[in-house]
Amino acid sequence: MPSEQVDFLLNSFQHFGINLGLERICKTLDSLDRPEKAVPIVHVAGTNGKGSVCAYLSSILTEAGYRVGRFTSPHLVDWTERICLNNQAIASARLLQILEEVKAAIDPEFETPTQFEVITAAAFLYFAQEKVDVAVVEVGLGGRLDSTNVCDRPLVSVITSIGMDHWQRLGNTLDKIAGEKAGILKQDCPAVIGEMPEIAAKVIQEKVTQLNCPTTWVKSAETIEGNLAKYGNFEYALPLLGEIQLHNSAVAIAAIYSLRNQGWTISDEALRVGLAKTKWAGRIEWKQWKNRQILIDGAHNGVAAEALRNYVDTLPQPITWVMGMLSTKDHQNIFKALLRPGDRLHLVPVGGHSSAKPVELGMMAQLICPALQNCRTHDNLPEALDQAIATTETIVLCGSLYLLGEFLGYEAQI
Repeated sequence: MPSEQVDFLLNSFQHFGINLGLERICKTLDSLDRPEKAVPIVHVAGTNGKGSVCAYLSSILTEAGYRVGRFTSPHLVDWTERICLNNQAIASARLLQILEEVKAAIDPEFETPTQFEVITAAAFLYFAQEKVDVAVVEVGLGGRLDSTNVCDRPLVSVITSIGMDHWQRLGNTLDKIAGEKAGILKQDCPAVIGEMPEIAAKVIQEKVTQLNCPTTWVKSAETIEGNLAKYGNFEYALPLLGEIQLHNSAVAIAAIYSLRNQGWTISDEALRVGLAKTKWAGRIEWKQWKNRQILIDGAHNGVAAEALRNYVDTLPQPITWVMGMLSTKDHQNIFKALLRPGDRLHLVPVGGHSSAKPVELGMMAQLICPALQNCRTHDNLPEALDQAIATTETIVLCGSLYLLGEFLGYEAQI
């Protein structure tokens, strides 16, 4: 099966780990005749909201009649989700073919690229072969040294937000993290910047001034009624749930305005319809488990957890949480944002990844919120979900996008 062959090929690069830097990706792209130079790029960085903004942008640009590539990470179920053409995932057989081309181009005399660098090179090669009009490219980690940062003339550079995530690699303060994200900004190229803490905004401001970037600082859209929102004088329907989407959609609209200023033809109608058609799996999304509605969301850092809690506060209380987290995440601030007295908590490992231990998470959760109704650990996700749906309460699965991918894999089987 092509999908299994894709897994096998990419997993052969997994042991090279995360190794930030541009030397290996540039060497590989050189061997492929620099496909990224044939592709106009919208580059999107940020702590939270990157994926949603990429989804909005690709949907709007597709609706406007353009041929649109999209590269995002991580995937939830299948590698093909990361590379899309007009919102359709690349076929497994085509991805395998592209990956084989990338693998053949790797110089055996040079340091081997990482798994993320290989899939990034595959995305650029696919977009060049498909002659896309534009590619919406999400940064994997940070910005300055991320393998997507090989584009020297982006149409627009977007920084959605700055918060504490991946601090082990990017720096343990917001200004250091902001400096890494600001690494995607390029001389004289337009920038769109979302709302962020003052200390991070100061770093970004210094960078855009230094690089002479025409910059839009975005304020969140306003709610009109129901799912209707307004950004400036532009009114539109929001398809994705959660107050955070007022911000993410505004960032996407501002990026579209920047493209319009550069001569791209994107009507208000295409903008409105493109926004309304946007789909982005695993972000404040209702799904089913054995005929019970459950809410799923990544919520893998403190800021994302606060956004989830804001939405959950509109639902019947208390909440039954099913959670698993990677060992590298900020468990304390995620629990502080989410847990309330009377809630129930079911903790599970995140399979196939460096998972935090459920027992240790359980001890921390009970220190942070002693008035939990109960706190249980489980060996696997289906067991935890089965116990969770035995309650009549609102059920939320969160803590890791990888955990959501595991859930979606199970969901397809029931």
